[in-house]
Amino acid sequence: MAVIQFIKGVNESVVPKVKLTRSKDGCTGTATFRFNNPDILQSVMKEKGEITGMYLKDDEGEIVTKDVNAKFINGKPHAIESLYVIKNPREWDRFMRFMEKYAKDNQLSFTKAA
Repeated sequence: MAVIQFIKGVNESVVPKVKLTRSKDGCTGTATFRFNNPDILQSVMKEKGEITGMYLKDDEGEIVTKDVNAKFINGKPHAIESLYVIKNPREWDRFMRFMEKYAKDNQLSFTKAA
């Protein structure tokens, strides 16, 4: 099973919108995750701990990014955006394996940009 966590041990049930970019040579890229009204922003989550990063966990292990930002509307947290920078082909392949598992677990589909 593939899960996303912001606090270790607390799975996020809101499925993000994910945008991918990839360099022309295919070696590097970015994955931008946007979670609208995620569980982690609910008041009951305060007692679970603080956001320490975004953790992509599956049977192979964990992918981590610390680039996590809250988006606010009228002074209230509304969304979480996180950026994962993919630095080489090995990281790209590992990330794509995670996303395939996560997509299968959450009935997601891939739409290629026009």
